[in-house]
Amino acid sequence: MSAWWTVMRKELLDAFRDRRMVMMAFLLMPVAVPLLIAGLGSIGAKRQAEKLEKTLELPVIGVEHAPNLVAWLGTNDVRVLPPPADPDAAVRDQEYAVVLRIDSGYAEDWRAGRPASVELIYDSSRPMQSGTTIARVRALLGGYDRQVGTLRLIARGIHPSVMQPLRIADRDVATPDSRFDFAQQMLPYLLLLLAFIGGMQLAIDATAGERERQSLEPLLATPASREAIISGKILATAVFTLLSVLITLVMFRVVFAFVPTEHADMSVDVPWPALARLLVVVLPVVLLGATVLTALAAFARSHREAQGYLPLLMFLPMLPTLYLMVSPVKTQLWMLAVPFLGQNQMILRILRSEPVTATDWAVSLGAGLVLVLAVWWIAARLYHREQLAASS
Repeated sequence: MSAWWTVMRKELLDAFRDRRMVMMAFLLMPVAVPLLIAGLGSIGAKRQAEKLEKTLELPVIGVEHAPNLVAWLGTNDVRVLPPPADPDAAVRDQEYAVVLRIDSGYAEDWRAGRPASVELIYDSSRPMQSGTTIARVRALLGGYDRQVGTLRLIARGIHPSVMQPLRIADRDVATPDSRFDFAQQMLPYLLLLLAFIGGMQLAIDATAGERERQSLEPLLATPASREAIISGKILATAVFTLLSVLITLVMFRVVFAFVPTEHADMSVDVPWPALARLLVVVLPVVLLGATVLTALAAFARSHREAQGYLPLLMFLPMLPTLYLMVSPVKTQLWMLAVPFLGQNQMILRILRSEPVTATDWAVSLGAGLVLVLAVWWIAARLYHREQLAASS
């Protein structure tokens, strides 16, 4: 039996004996995170639907200046409330999402055919709490504005189409899959992060931990080559991480199958073939993460020092996701060869059901594996250091 295979089996057996490591790798991130995100998303969608469907309670200042407008709002499921004593403070204190103020000169401007003034008082710093209500009030006022404007034109013998020199039609070519906003923004980062550092505990324990327990030196004294030993440890970390990623993908598929989408024109159902392709996409990241973590564990002088590199490692998968969120770009072939960026773009293509060519696969997987080999060479050189077996 090959030395690397023996080392890999030994490390995996040790890992699965550690209940805390198994809980972290196979329950906390893969199971808890999808459940949390799906639950929050479902609650958010339900609350937004409730705000759109229930009667809108709108405080109005100056009701006496525009009785027709107030009556029209009442016919559109709006309940007009008395105004608060201090409208600005009431909005800031979240007593009301928005307050409508009708200008005292509204009636005079209305009779003169001039634009009559109304004002919306709201707090734009709380879009999640009040954004839906503000948009609803704006839409109602806009509808009233268009209705009255049309009637005024007809009263003057002018056809309303005169004010519409363009007839704009919408033809949205987006599919429900491509409108999966959560997948486009969050799922790539979560997958890449888990693929890159999901086996951190195993990788650190297999080198830095064994060195502190003084069990690494007997292993290095065996006839097995250092390359075979480190390859076995890297593959054990990669297999452990890949299982964690697989459970994560399956849980996303299962959990989001129960997320209600009747109020959302998007898809949260990722097909099983797409999940298999996602697993292939992150495979180079899994191998890269296992190799980098093993190299860091060999470089660090203690288990604690190796864990100190975690914030830096967590930052690396964030870069492409954050950049694409603020500055979306059209995918170029060379981007697929960039670590993390290429995998991010490939994940987005798969989630959006866009075609992925054989060339795209070759560039993404090939560049990733070449980088893995380069980092493996560095890690192997670190394993040849004499001070590796000495505990700090």
